[in-house]
Amino acid sequence: MGLLSFVKEAGQKLFNLGGNDAKAATPAAAPSPAAPPTQAEVAALNDTAANAILTYIKTQNLPVENLQVKFDGASATATVSGQAKDQATKEKVVLCCGNIHSVEHVDDQMTVATPAPEAKYYTVVSGDTLSKISKQMYGDANKYNAIFEANKPMLTSPDKIYPGQMLRIPPQA
Repeated sequence: MGLLSFVKEAGQKLFNLGGNDAKAATPAAAPSPAAPPTQAEVAALNDTAANAILTYIKTQNLPVENLQVKFDGASATATVSGQAKDQATKEKVVLCCGNIHSVEHVDDQMTVATPAPEAKYYTVVSGDTLSKISKQMYGDANKYNAIFEANKPMLTSPDKIYPGQMLRIPPQA
């Protein structure tokens, strides 16, 4: 459990709630610049964002019982709860929430059916490759596949990482 920080401007763009610029795509943004949003409009935008995040997690086929997601656009925080079958699944769900454009924090309230040691997290910077990250984290560039496998299904190729993305770095076997 805890609050994890992510790069707000990086990640999947799931929210398209009223315009093409980044501010309009943020769930808490006003529907029109002329009038501030009502509490009901803000709640509806936050619900839409939470549902988009929940749908995205479900597309990853991660087994979680009672999965729930809430989003607060004012603080750019996604709150996720439910019970994952194992630690890896829990961490992948948290990364699904955080590696979304406009999400800056994830409040992890998930539990795990089968506890295990937690993975480390690494935020990708410009020029990184999985081999470079593997060399830094494990001392061996050839162990990049362990990082790739630990981040499936969110990663579809070892070459498709981007600056600002957070990755799971599992403990060495």
